[in-house]
Amino acid sequence: MEMTNTYRFVTRWRVRASAWEAYDIISQPLEYPRWWPSVYLDCREIARGAENGIGRRVQFHTKGLLPYTLRWESQVVEAVVGQRLVVEASGDFNGHGVWSFAPDGDYVDITFDWNIAVGKPLLRYLTPVLRPVFEANHRWAMQQGEICLREELIRYRARTPEDLLAAAEPRGPVEVPVGWIAVSAVAISTIAFIALLRRKSRKAQTAPA
Repeated sequence: MEMTNTYRFVTRWRVRASAWEAYDIISQPLEYPRWWPSVYLDCREIARGAENGIGRRVQFHTKGLLPYTLRWESQVVEAVVGQRLVVEASGDFNGHGVWSFAPDGDYVDITFDWNIAVGKPLLRYLTPVLRPVFEANHRWAMQQGEICLREELIRYRARTPEDLLAAAEPRGPVEVPVGWIAVSAVAISTIAFIALLRRKSRKAQTAPA
């Protein structure tokens, strides 16, 4: 059974935009609660940083589908306009994330490589049992991000009030019923326990007499 509290998530988005447009939106974290409100509940700037964004520190309050929230801080440590944005995270989890932007004709391929160690007790202690649930929670949050980014690009390019009407209203926070989470936890725990027993049984069978 996996006991570590570290996670690595690699998310890939493909949207119809230039790399510069996508970078310009993603590099402005104070706007996240407006266009990505299903995940970003609130944020505030702690340090402005340099003109290119390096050194900027922002405190976030975020959530996914599950009924808990995370408070963490992001600091930009590398910024190459239209190409790459690297942030370090601290708070309820610690680590770093790398946004990469690769133009492909009328589209841009966006990759977010997120490596973190969770510090929030709820996540740290339950990771051995609920890792697949926590991973699914993150995937949902990032799927929301791609959907919201597509709508934000419409607003970003809008030149008239009529243009703005083409973008759907951002969806606010949602939650999975607690009962579903409990059932999932029991199911995952049972599967993990059975897998552990089988592994011990195989080792016992192959051990020299």
